Amino acid sequence: MCIIFFKFDPRPVSKNAYRLILAANRDEFYNRPSKLADFWGNNNEILSGLDMEEGKAGGTWLGINTRGKLGALTNYLQPQQDPYARGRGELVTHFLTGDMDSLSYLKKVSTEGHLYNGFNLLTADLSTTKGDVVCYYGNRGQPEPVVLAPGVAQGKWRAAPRGGTYGLSNALLETPWRKLCFGKQLFMEVVEQSEALPKDTLVTHLLDVLNNEEAQLPDPAIEDQGREYVQPILSKYAAVCVRCATYGTRTNTIILVDADGHVTFTERSMLDKDASRWETNTYEFTLQS
Repeated sequence: MCIIFFKFDPRPVSKNAYRLILAANRDEFYNRPSKLADFWGNNNEILSGLDMEEGKAGGTWLGINTRGKLGALTNYLQPQQDPYARGRGELVTHFLTGDMDSLSYLKKVSTEGHLYNGFNLLTADLSTTKGDVVCYYGNRGQPEPVVLAPGVAQGKWRAAPRGGTYGLSNALLETPWRKLCFGKQLFMEVVEQSEALPKDTLVTHLLDVLNNEEAQLPDPAIEDQGREYVQPILSKYAAVCVRCATYGTRTNTIILVDADGHVTFTERSMLDKDASRWETNTYEFTLQS
């Protein structure tokens, strides 16, 4: 399970504005093996963490490459999982390593969605010269992917409030779970100050949003969707930051892309299955034009 908040504006008016601000949590069992974010690929052009679970190794939940391709995945909360379904992390990896544009890739994925347990997939092509494109597909929602635009979601999705700001958790995009609405409001309050804040301070404030452990209950929508699966952990799961004994938020990721295509990727990761020990790493590069 994960949660993602993001705002994008392909052509910001101000030089101090960001084209993309993304803040995401990865929630997972603490003992599931994974690698911290680093560059990989044929020319070290891809930046992401990697799942190292046997049979799922090489998949990822969130990544970006130097050509401006960005992918992010959340699982769709469902009580029963198909143990023989394909690993969802490959969906992001295949996008980052391939040559298909974001919408074409999601159209292809939509024809294969039945092969996976429930998921939501965001793909983006970030281009300083052509403008940015962000797309979404969930295999438990509409049959076709949609293109998201600043301030409005095209197709059957309703307009995104307040200038292209979206939230995605473990239901379909913008499903108003209470924890999503609460976290999104905190995220927007930080984003509204982003042009005036030093970058390090902005990252710190976004990490504070991702680590909020206030349970947003009651939430009949989560209970109805998750049923018996979510009941034992509901009081913890209903927060932006999930903190249970053996499962919870293991990774915070902040991605900032400025008006010139300069990317700042900050990852804060739990060490050795210990929620009191964390490591923070930051990577910076400029998108290839």
